[in-house]
Amino acid sequence: MRFSARFAPLAALAALALAPAAMAQEAGDWTFSVGAHVVDPASDNGTLAGGALATDVGSDWRPTITAEYFFSPRLGLEVLASLPFEHDIRLNGAAAGSTKHLPPTVTLQYHFEGTQRIKPFIGAGLNYTLFFEEQTRGPLAGTELELDDSLGLAAHAGLDFAIGKAKWLRVDARWMDIDTDVKVNGADVGTVEIDPVVYGAAFVWAF
Repeated sequence: MRFSARFAPLAALAALALAPAAMAQEAGDWTFSVGAHVVDPASDNGTLAGGALATDVGSDWRPTITAEYFFSPRLGLEVLASLPFEHDIRLNGAAAGSTKHLPPTVTLQYHFEGTQRIKPFIGAGLNYTLFFEEQTRGPLAGTELELDDSLGLAAHAGLDFAIGKAKWLRVDARWMDIDTDVKVNGADVGTVEIDPVVYGAAFVWAF
């Protein structure tokens, strides 16, 4: 897992959570969101084939949805879902294939009091990434590429801006620990460390 500079956007958002005042849900409430997010993999995704192949995984954006249940006015459990993301894969700079993935993520979140207009939150949880529809070309043309599913930690932070009664505009960022073991024609060739930051915006409403 590599937090380092890629965790900085989450830390910056979390720092804003120190603002005083009030605005919260009640225990038993639900919030739902619809938005769009970019999955931006780490700049260094490791190497394959004993260090011979430097890997680079491209970014992609898709619509996303969330649902969050509040156990108390400040504590909630959120589930993230999306349409499948698709990422290009390059080996030593050459286009070598692509893959699709779904990143369902469950996060326990703490919502600070904030102000009448702004509500910061932070959270931590688990991500399970399912890879499918791997395609090959270039140096991997004619081979069978397989990426194993990944289970890892996730962190989340963001700001909710009030735009009406029980309605907010959310900007947020997540860090996900996504590592996948790679097989080519059934043979293990190494592990790709994707470890993306996921950022975007969404419309949130409460029930």
